[in-house]
Amino acid sequence: MVSNSAMACLYEKNVASRLHLVLVFCISLVVSGFAELQRFQHATKDDGSLSFLVVGDWGRRGFYNQSAVALQMGRIGEQLDIDFVVSTGDNFYGDGLRDVNDPAFLESFKDIYTATSLQKQWYSVLGNHDYRGDTEAQLSPALRKIDSRWLCQRSFILNTGIAEFFFVDTTPFVNKYLVDKDQNYDWRAVSPRGTYIANLLQDLKVALNKSTAKWKIVVGHHAIRSVGHHGDTPELISLLLPILKAHNVDMYMNGHDHCLEHISSLDSPIQYLTSGAGSKAWRGDVKSYNNRAMKFFYDGQGFMSVKLTGSDAKIAFYDVLGRLLHTWKMSKPLHSTM
Repeated sequence: MVSNSAMACLYEKNVASRLHLVLVFCISLVVSGFAELQRFQHATKDDGSLSFLVVGDWGRRGFYNQSAVALQMGRIGEQLDIDFVVSTGDNFYGDGLRDVNDPAFLESFKDIYTATSLQKQWYSVLGNHDYRGDTEAQLSPALRKIDSRWLCQRSFILNTGIAEFFFVDTTPFVNKYLVDKDQNYDWRAVSPRGTYIANLLQDLKVALNKSTAKWKIVVGHHAIRSVGHHGDTPELISLLLPILKAHNVDMYMNGHDHCLEHISSLDSPIQYLTSGAGSKAWRGDVKSYNNRAMKFFYDGQGFMSVKLTGSDAKIAFYDVLGRLLHTWKMSKPLHSTM
């Protein structure tokens, strides 16, 4: 007798396979070019290095240790002299923002991340909980008038010279949200879904192919590989991962699972980095995984830092008390562009 979990896994794989065929068809219909992803620029330090923090799944008005994590982010941010912060989505719980005047923006963002070191640009993507509210509100320039740090787009590119960051809107990829009868999702600007995803993937391919940055980093909300509560995302494995492998992406950063983790790809250079522990965490909710690939897992609150130079990338994970939990260093030849 087949278990419910096995049936669910088979269903997800079948749906992902059908979606893949739909996207191939959508791509085949396109005979002209795609609109390029919007680009933003952020300079490195004078020595050519870059430092930043990564946090996800945080917006709970300070509760579930969000304020405690923010305090330590400020401390570590000062130590590292960070250049910006990356948010991996689920920025406002439980149903995103109601509109641009929603007090949650102040209560979960502006009034929480008050440390001097965090008064830098925040580059954010939408998570599935953000899609339950007014997605256009989070994307609105009106929020940047309230707090100039805030920059959230569906998908975009951040160019720093030494590294290019490719922010990808992953929520529309996930099939189960389309059939979720208990929640309302804001699919404006996403429908028709097949065309939206096909265009996004094509734009990403073109951008990655053109990139000459030393480091290529892709950021999305949902995990490609994870041992946490949600686990791997079949749709991203089928549709997004082959593109990342083909274009020598170095890191894929995500939230969604409320934990910290580092998984190494066994068939490519990609490091899968989950930083979704900005507030509520899920203690003890962990799946088994290949021990060769699994480098680190922590089921409490915390965040991640990254420092990039022309030859090295160093990642570090911290808990809610700011204690260093795990570090990892990657190196490349100084004059390499890949």
